[in-house]
Amino acid sequence: MIMTKSKIKNIIFIIIVAVLIIPQTRKPIQVLLQKVVLLVNKPSIESKETSINLTDYNWNLRDGNNTDYNLQQAKGKVILINFWATWCPPCIAEMPSLQKLYNDYSDKVEFLFVTNEALSDITLFLEKKQYTFEVYRPVSNYPAIFDVTSIPRTFLIDKEGNIIIDESGATNWNSNTIRSTMDNLLK
Repeated sequence: MIMTKSKIKNIIFIIIVAVLIIPQTRKPIQVLLQKVVLLVNKPSIESKETSINLTDYNWNLRDGNNTDYNLQQAKGKVILINFWATWCPPCIAEMPSLQKLYNDYSDKVEFLFVTNEALSDITLFLEKKQYTFEVYRPVSNYPAIFDVTSIPRTFLIDKEGNIIIDESGATNWNSNTIRSTMDNLLK
């Protein structure tokens, strides 16, 4: 039996739909697609003149060891805050680049990876992916400036509290642009 182009296209379409419907394959495919987006999506960097300023540092968080942390502790430092979740394909796609950035800048920049998920889910995810950054869960209401309605959402804040980057969606955080921006903020 000879297959026509039309039949081949229909079979391929059915296979793609089936792969996307099956729960075990849906998430890995979505993560893969988001990794392609990383190649194109570049964060926009605000100038200090046009950036919004963080004035309210009163925000309580708790890490995986039940140690409390207040954003006030980061005042006067360069801060990277990433809102994410273990079930979020764009979040999962950008995490390797954030881990690389964390590896090189964790001694100079305050990294806050924030999620509302259960500690057991977070711990399992971090261990499976071998991520070494600390994850925080909110204990109090966040400052209004961090009104996050979609994830991932990442903020890069300079020492004076200016939000230099406010990025929604998956981004390659290990890019030369981000690294040079962070180096300039640390001077």
